[in-house]
Amino acid sequence: QVQLVESGGGLVQAGGSLRLSCAASGRTVSRYVMGWFRQAPGKEREFVAGISWSGGSTSYANSVKGRFTISRDNAKNTVYLQMNNLNAEDTAVYYCVADPSSYYSSSSRYTWEYWGQGTQVTVSS
Repeated sequence: QVQLVESGGGLVQAGGSLRLSCAASGRTVSRYVMGWFRQAPGKEREFVAGISWSGGSTSYANSVKGRFTISRDNAKNTVYLQMNNLNAEDTAVYYCVADPSSYYSSSSRYTWEYWGQGTQVTVSS
C-alpha cells in the first residue's frame, strides 16, 4: 500500500504562485508513475500533470502547459507541482496520484491506483 499526503495548498491572488508537495509513504515510489488531478466545484475530476519513474518525461493538460511544472525527488519519495501565473479557473482541490504502471500521461482517473486526500487551492481574482 502507498499513502499519499499533499501539502502546500492555500489562498493566492490571481497571477501568484504556489508549490504543492506530495509525500509518499508505505512503499518506495521510485518505480511508480506519479501525477496530479484536480476537481473544481461542480466539475469532473481532471488530469493536470504526470511524471515518469525517473522524472525524465512529463505530461500536462493543455490548460496548465507553460504555467505548471511537475517534478519528483525519489530520494525523498516526494512529487511536486509548481504552479505559476494562477487564475480563478485553477481553483480546485488538487489530488496527488501514483500508480505502478508506466502510464504517466494517462488522463483517465481509473488508471491511477493510489490517491491522496487532496489539498484546496483557491485563487482570488
